[in-house]
Amino acid sequence: MTQQVQTSQAKVGVGLEVLWRALTKELRFVAQKVIPNLVKDVELIEGDGGLGSVLLFKFHDGVSAMTYQKEKIVELDESLHQITLEVMEGGYISLGFASYKTTLILTATGEQESLVDVIVSYHHSQTDQESAIPSNSVDSTLHFIKCLESYFLNGAS
Repeated sequence: MTQQVQTSQAKVGVGLEVLWRALTKELRFVAQKVIPNLVKDVELIEGDGGLGSVLLFKFHDGVSAMTYQKEKIVELDESLHQITLEVMEGGYISLGFASYKTTLILTATGEQESLVDVIVSYHHSQTDQESAIPSNSVDSTLHFIKCLESYFLNGAS
């Protein structure tokens, strides 16, 4: 079972601190506002929103094959502005993946501009890995980041 890694980055017109707060402390509140057509609800089921916390993302019926995804914050470094979420249950795990992690690293590139590095790493639990590799994993994370940018540029606070 080999680890697969996909990387990408996006520049967004949102300041580092605002973006960091949205992706960490406020993720459970902003996710359904940012992508309301996909996310029905986000519930904090363990912890205080910091390292070790577990979030339950519930998706709208019929949007995708996934109805929910339970994610744990496994890395949270405020000084590096880095967060890693690992899928524990549902989502890609129910599609045959042994592990699935998304890491976001934020860097300020201006007062109202940030660079977001996205790293998605996963192991597939079946031998036929090619058929199930989520080729759009990084793309879906980048889409969320761009929707988050639009959310803030359109007056959210």
